[in-house]
Amino acid sequence: MAKFSGMKINPKHFHRSQIKFFIVLIPMAIFVSLPMLFIVSHAFKPMNELFAFPPRFLVRRPTLDNFRNLVSVAANTGIPFSRYVFNSVLVTSVGVFLSILVTTMAAYALSKLKFKGKKLLFEINTLALMFVPIAVTIPRYLTIARLGLIDRYLVLILPLIALPVGLFLVKQFIDQTPNEVIESAKIDGASEMQIYLRIIMPIIAPAVATVGILSFQLIWNDVVGSTLYVDDESMKTLSFYFSTLASLVGNPVAGQGMMAAASLIMFVPNIIIFIFLQNKVMNTMAHSGLK
Repeated sequence: MAKFSGMKINPKHFHRSQIKFFIVLIPMAIFVSLPMLFIVSHAFKPMNELFAFPPRFLVRRPTLDNFRNLVSVAANTGIPFSRYVFNSVLVTSVGVFLSILVTTMAAYALSKLKFKGKKLLFEINTLALMFVPIAVTIPRYLTIARLGLIDRYLVLILPLIALPVGLFLVKQFIDQTPNEVIESAKIDGASEMQIYLRIIMPIIAPAVATVGILSFQLIWNDVVGSTLYVDDESMKTLSFYFSTLASLVGNPVAGQGMMAAASLIMFVPNIIIFIFLQNKVMNTMAHSGLK
């Protein structure tokens, strides 16, 4: 390994030269982790600690009452809590899979295939990044109603599988794949689908992980679909149920503990997925802007 003035460059194990970095990074890491610690602590606070003054950052007498009340309120509405969990898991799983499939196939076509209107389609996708979801709520609802998707699971999935930012990132990633590799595969008799599955997908694995995270967060936390497109209570998702807790309880003060527990439940899957896939996400961000 290269050395300079007796000091190793980027040592694999701890070296005293790294102390100056830890002095800066450790306090920053602690500061950034405080909101996450608060979410966890807040969910286990009993009622007297939730409204204590001055507010307490950490729970002193943790309790599971907030989670028990969360489940019991759902049972009182006639829909068991497990039904909301099932709906969210089903919609999110199918939605993430379809989002990755559509995004990667579209990115491969826009990057490596030759057809008329390719540049125009990519410009339209880039333009879509400028629109906030609320700007297309009315045309989206009219489209869904005419397709007869109201009160179906598909209505919670289809509007969210198109991910413009994911398509942009994956296309930039695929652009770096040498054309010679694809041409060699075609000479060997590989079809476009075989090239996509056996060559492109392994190469863009970090970008696929990034799309999966973005898609998971979008679908798992979505409330609009259950609010606007679903009338059947048994088909609504966990995020929708949590958003209506205050009205179900009838007392916003009494519902604070349940809201804290709900926030933790919605937060945990997101942070777990990001922790396991963060290296791939960083790799995608580092390569998506390079040629």
